[in-house]
Amino acid sequence: MNNASPRTATLRRVTAETDISLTLALDGAGRGTIATGIGFLDHMLTALARHALFDLDVTAKGDLGVDFHHTTEDIGIVLGQALAQALGEKRGIGRFGSALVPMDEALVEAAVDLSGRPYLAWGVGFGRDKVGDMDTELFEEFFRALAFNGRFTLHLTARAGQNAHHVAEASFKAVARALRAACAPDARLAGAIPSTKGAL
Repeated sequence: MNNASPRTATLRRVTAETDISLTLALDGAGRGTIATGIGFLDHMLTALARHALFDLDVTAKGDLGVDFHHTTEDIGIVLGQALAQALGEKRGIGRFGSALVPMDEALVEAAVDLSGRPYLAWGVGFGRDKVGDMDTELFEEFFRALAFNGRFTLHLTARAGQNAHHVAEASFKAVARALRAACAPDARLAGAIPSTKGAL
């Protein structure tokens, strides 16, 4: 649901596998409280909020005794849904955003179109199966859930990188910076929808 501000959303999603509560404010200062039960994912979501300048609160309880898949994917689902709700009709936004983020030897590029057309082009590889206790294959699941439930196109490409931690963190920061640009109001649009179709 939308709160008093048209660019905020608060959601809760409960399944047999996870219980997730999330609040998102697009016009924030990059602050928030993240508690997913997965230390590395907390670190990544904190980085995403900080670099997107979104205020983000996430509390998740999941079946971590099975593995981290359900919790990671479901957080992506809820964050995507919250983003879509907070954007509303997308009037007056930039719509497109891109960022190229280095982190030591890693270099990751993200490009976003808040088009209403869900798509993920994934070009990120990892040299090992885990970062901490988290399976690196779950990063693709997170970003797919985010893009499809946020109803936007996301191209994510690692141009360089050997250290899996650096590649993952540069990926989250690049997506954050791209979303920050895409969600930002453009005064020249004067509240218009940024599409020749008149709808996104």
